[in-house]
Amino acid sequence: MNKTMKMLPLVAVMLLSGCVNLAPDAQQPQAPVEAAWPTGEAYSGFDVRKEALPSWQEFYQDERLRTVIAMALKNNRDLRIAALKVEKARAQYGIQRSQLLPTVGVNFQENVSRKQTANVDVTNHSYDASVGLVSYEVDFFGHVRNMNEQALQAYLATDDARASFENTLISEVAMLWLTAATDNVQLALQREILETQEESFRMIEESYRLGAASRLDYEQARTTVSAARAGITKYVRAVAMDRNALDLLCGAKVAEDLIPTDLPAVLTQKTYLPEGLPGDVILNRPDIRMAERSLEAAAANIGVARAAFLPRVTIMGGAGTSVGSGVAMTGQDGHLSDLFDPMTGYWNFVPKVSLPIFTGGRNIANLEAAKVSERIAVAEYEKAIQGAFREVADALATEGTVERELKALTDLSEAASKAYELADLSYKAGAVSYNDLLVSQRAMVDARQGMISAQRARVASAVTLYKVLGGGSAAAEKTE
Repeated sequence: MNKTMKMLPLVAVMLLSGCVNLAPDAQQPQAPVEAAWPTGEAYSGFDVRKEALPSWQEFYQDERLRTVIAMALKNNRDLRIAALKVEKARAQYGIQRSQLLPTVGVNFQENVSRKQTANVDVTNHSYDASVGLVSYEVDFFGHVRNMNEQALQAYLATDDARASFENTLISEVAMLWLTAATDNVQLALQREILETQEESFRMIEESYRLGAASRLDYEQARTTVSAARAGITKYVRAVAMDRNALDLLCGAKVAEDLIPTDLPAVLTQKTYLPEGLPGDVILNRPDIRMAERSLEAAAANIGVARAAFLPRVTIMGGAGTSVGSGVAMTGQDGHLSDLFDPMTGYWNFVPKVSLPIFTGGRNIANLEAAKVSERIAVAEYEKAIQGAFREVADALATEGTVERELKALTDLSEAASKAYELADLSYKAGAVSYNDLLVSQRAMVDARQGMISAQRARVASAVTLYKVLGGGSAAAEKTE
C-alpha cells in the first residue's frame, strides 16, 4: 500500500501529459479561384452530375487498355518506389508516435568485485533487478505531440503523393496507348500514300519516256515517292519508340495484340463534371490534399518551436530489488536466492526539468522560420489550387470544342479527298498540270493527317478531364 502511495506522483505527472498545445489551428485559406467554372463559347457540351467520378476500371471501356493499365500499376518501378516511400513514412510515423508513451524497461545486473584484506581474498557479489521508466518526456506544452503531428502529416502527404502519381501514371499509359494507335494509323496512311505515289510515278515515268511528260513532271513525281518513303520511315520509328515507352511505363513487355492498330471510336465513358463549386471539386485531387498536409505540418512545427522556449520535463523511475554484500537490509551478505525477498525492494523517482536561458537567439530564429514556413505552405496551397483550376478549365475548354473541331476537320478531309479525285481525273484528261495535281494531293494528305490528330484529341480530351478532376486511384477507393 505504501509503495502504491509513493508512486502516485509519477502517475499524476503522466496524466498531466499534453495539457497545453502551443500549435496554432491550421487555417485552410479560401480557394483563390472563381466561384464558378468559366463560361463562353468554348465551354459547352459537357454534363454536370451529382455522382462521384467512376473508378478507372469503369471509366476506360477498352479491355486492351485496361489490361495495359493494370500491368503498369503492378510493375511500374516509379510507382513501386512511391509505395515504398509510403511504407517508410508510416514506419517513421510509428517511431515518432512511440514518443507519446513511456519507455518501460527491465534490467538485471550482477556486480562482482574482489579485494584483498590481511592477505585474505574477499569476493563480493551484488544483484539488482528492476523495472521502470527508462526515460519519458512529460509533454506539458505539446512538444512531443506536435512532433508526432508533423510525422503523421508527412506520412499522409507521402500517401497522397503516391495516389497523385498513380493517377498520373494511369493517364500517361492511356495517352501513350492512344499515341501508339495514332502513329499506327498515320503509318497506314503513309503506306497508302506511297502506293498511290508509286502508281503515279510509273505513269509519269512512262509518259516521260514517250515524250508526253516533261522532265519537271518526272522529277516532281520522283520527289513525292521519296517523301512518302521518308514518311513511312518516320512513323515506323515513332511506332517502335511508342512501344518502348509503353514497355517502360508498364515495367514489362506489352503483348502485340494489346497495341491498337486504329483509333477506337469509344474508349471511355462519357465525361462529366461533378456537381459543386470549383474549390470543392478540386479538393478531391490528391495533390491538393498533399498541399493541405503541408499546412497541417507547418502549424505543428510552430507548436514545436514555441515549446522550445518553455521547460521540458523528463522523468525516470522504477522499482526493483537489490541484494549483495552490505546491501541486503537483513544486515547479512545477500545472495541471488535473496533477490526477491520482500525486505530487499526499493523504488526511485527522478524528475528532470530543463529550461533554456540563453540560446544565442536560436529558439527565436527557429520560431520565425516556422512562421515563414507556414506562410510558404499557404502560398503553395493557393498556387496548387490555382494550377488545378487552370488545368480543369483548359480541359473543359478542350472538351467543349474538340467535337466541333473534329467535325470540321472531317468535312475538310472529305472535301480535300474529293478535290484530289477530281484533280486526278482532270490531269488524266489533260485539263490541269501535274503541279496542280500535286497541290491537291498535298492538301488531301494534310487534311487526312489533321483529321487523325483530331480523332486522337477527341478521345484524349476525356482522358485529360478525368485525370485533372482527380480520377484514378482516388476514385477507385471511393467506390470500393
